[in-house]
Amino acid sequence: MPLVRISLLKGKPASYRRKVGDAVHQALVETIDVPAKDRFQLITEHDPEDFVYDREYLGIARSRDLVIVQATISAGRSLHLKRALYRTIAERLAAAVQLRPEDVLINLVEIAKENWSFGNGVASYAPVETAAA
Repeated sequence: MPLVRISLLKGKPASYRRKVGDAVHQALVETIDVPAKDRFQLITEHDPEDFVYDREYLGIARSRDLVIVQATISAGRSLHLKRALYRTIAERLAAAVQLRPEDVLINLVEIAKENWSFGNGVASYAPVETAAA
């Protein structure tokens, strides 16, 4: 169920962006049991003046290759699974595009399952209402 937003500086080829998206999706499938066909991603390139980040926040030396991954997911996963997901995303990105772990920033946004509609104007994961509201 994730909606994944991936942000990076302009200038990387389409093949790089595709590998980044593939690596992130693979990590979600492997780590938090996202179905393989449940892939919804927005990969956005930004001009340098619109991609603002601290190059040394928390003592982590970030480069111009920074990739920001924000995944909106259904709530309820353990801290153990989240930590495994962060680690796996960084590992898959290193393998796919040689991205340094220091250049991977991940933010999870957890929401209740009833906040998803995958089409047809239906709350895809909400219980069916049996009585009129």
